[in-house]
Amino acid sequence: SFLALGGEWREVSFVFTDLTDFTPLIETLEPSVVVPLLNQYLSGMTQIAFRHGGTIDKIVGDAVHAIFGAPLDQPEHAANAVSCAMSMDAFSESYRKEKASEGIALGATRIGVHSGCAIVGNFGGELLFDYTAHGDAINTAARLETLNKYLKTRVCVSMDVVERVPDFKGRPIGWVALKGKSQKLKVFEPLDPERAEAPEAQTYLDAYRKLEDGDPGARQAFAALVAHDRDDPLATFHLKRLLAGETDANITLT
Repeated sequence: SFLALGGEWREVSFVFTDLTDFTPLIETLEPSVVVPLLNQYLSGMTQIAFRHGGTIDKIVGDAVHAIFGAPLDQPEHAANAVSCAMSMDAFSESYRKEKASEGIALGATRIGVHSGCAIVGNFGGELLFDYTAHGDAINTAARLETLNKYLKTRVCVSMDVVERVPDFKGRPIGWVALKGKSQKLKVFEPLDPERAEAPEAQTYLDAYRKLEDGDPGARQAFAALVAHDRDDPLATFHLKRLLAGETDANITLT
């Protein structure tokens, strides 16, 4: 029963979101602007989570934490989490453009997606129930959300997610040792079907393979990608790394 304290280990997927630079923005706006601005945003984000079968774990300020695969079993929890993240990204980008036209400079939404085991259930005391999850998988989802800040991307998903999604569309970013972790995790950027089918996606993949193989031609391959599209954050990120003397897909967070 949902009304009993206690929990169980489950394999679930997490989607963590955060709105860039929202706190400093609040300082410049009137409450009469801030409240509807944030409520409309959160309403859109939570509706998307529900539409994909997610459970809202919590809302912390402007951040949304959603669980897929609990309380009810969801065999497709990883795939649902990825499509939820993609829909959230599309929504937040269009909301950002709409607000920009009103003169409000809303930041981008950063999203992290990770799958793993967690203890899920009702925690708290007799006066307060909180249906939530605890475990390392949650910290990883939070770290992946923050990783976007470093990569200049908006959505990061772990290999644990990708392995559970048979028709995953996206591109590899590299191997990262996330804060507080000794083992490196392979991370990916999901792409919508249109971008995944575009020739640039294949060109990136070819360049990335060179990078993973330690092929000196990787630098030229990424330079060509950047020349073609200066707004590609991942190509730019890898080119900068290669120019700084790095030679493979092991990303060191500084």
